[in-house]
Amino acid sequence: MREFVPRFLASSVALLLSSIPCSVLAKEEWPQFRGPMGDGSSEAKSLPVAPSENLGVRWKTPIPGKAWSSPVVSGNRIWLTSATEDGTALSLVVVDRETGAVLRDEVIFRIENPQFCHKFNSYASPTPAIAHGKVYVTFGSPGTACFDEESGAKIWERTDFICNHFRGAGSSPIVWRDFLLLNFDGSDFQFVVALDRNTGKTVWRTERSVDFKDLNAEGKITGEGDFRKAFATPAVIEWEGRPVLLSSGAKCHYAYDPLTGKELWRLEERAQHSASSRPLVWDGKVFFQSGFKGQILAVKLGGTGVLEESQLAWRVKKGVPSKPSMLLRDGALFMVDDSGIASCVDALTGEALWSQRIGGNFSASPILADGRIYACNEEGKVFVFAPDKDAFKLLGEGQFEAGFMASPAVAGGALYLRSKTHLYRVEVPAQ
Repeated sequence: MREFVPRFLASSVALLLSSIPCSVLAKEEWPQFRGPMGDGSSEAKSLPVAPSENLGVRWKTPIPGKAWSSPVVSGNRIWLTSATEDGTALSLVVVDRETGAVLRDEVIFRIENPQFCHKFNSYASPTPAIAHGKVYVTFGSPGTACFDEESGAKIWERTDFICNHFRGAGSSPIVWRDFLLLNFDGSDFQFVVALDRNTGKTVWRTERSVDFKDLNAEGKITGEGDFRKAFATPAVIEWEGRPVLLSSGAKCHYAYDPLTGKELWRLEERAQHSASSRPLVWDGKVFFQSGFKGQILAVKLGGTGVLEESQLAWRVKKGVPSKPSMLLRDGALFMVDDSGIASCVDALTGEALWSQRIGGNFSASPILADGRIYACNEEGKVFVFAPDKDAFKLLGEGQFEAGFMASPAVAGGALYLRSKTHLYRVEVPAQ
């Protein structure tokens, strides 16, 4: 373990941040998967239009291991998880935001017999979350832990959740009020759990209400793992004066009361599986991506029980990403599918507005910042285009040494890009 440099005056900074409007925090922090609002957007300004390996890189730091988790940014630190390729060592990495120096690189869980992980996934794919002076990391069933943001000390850990992730974990934790909320969707068990964020103790646990076994003509179970697992990150919204936890599981999308875990409604979608994105909400509708063989499902909020087709405002099948999450801007949904086709859909009607092949393969989710969309592909190319409903408008592009599986982060006037081998801070070049 390398020396962990404490952050001085953290309590004063925390007090100051607590009084700053959310719009300001959205410029300076990236505290969870998909950013400050959980929707992939930031109000940061003065970002580079064409980031590349040879233009605007302030620092470049090698990050050992194989991990697809995204960086999170708070204060002067960047927090990441990593893992050995065989999954026997699961690590926490902390990087200085200004210099790129590694402040901490520590194995926090050692696993004697790791579960199987598909080569396309990693043993450290869930993204950490930062809230209330604490950092929360999870690797799924192998372990979840909470650390003090100032000192780096471990506050609590849990290693008792049983879930065969079948192809590796992917769902990231979220913090809501005093709860840490986690999805577990494996080939054996599927459930949602709320932990006390201060102690790690279970507040409630709710089993998924449908076990999606796939039966053949002889009544034997087939596809048991793929049709039970999922990788999606949940979200909490306010609807008609009460909170609602939106959570995609295997072949089904659920709404729960986040205070109690009670299921409010569910939408079964048996044609798809393995949802991995985070939902978006606009104009009384929640937009779910259904996973492989994907669709966008625009679900009208306000339903109860098992939702019927009438509760869908619309559905779209063409050009929908299986893995990357979408973006929402001015009543339009912007996305890049796994095969490198960017497209735009009217969020009110589901009408396709435009589609453009940009090339490459995509797993990372795009982000929206400084009035631009940034999309990173598995071949190391970054495309920058306009969130324009009328037409695709490429604004810039750049090439990096290694490909991207992790989604970008942005804070202040800098992009933080995690490639398969390095973490970058990229900004507008000094004049």
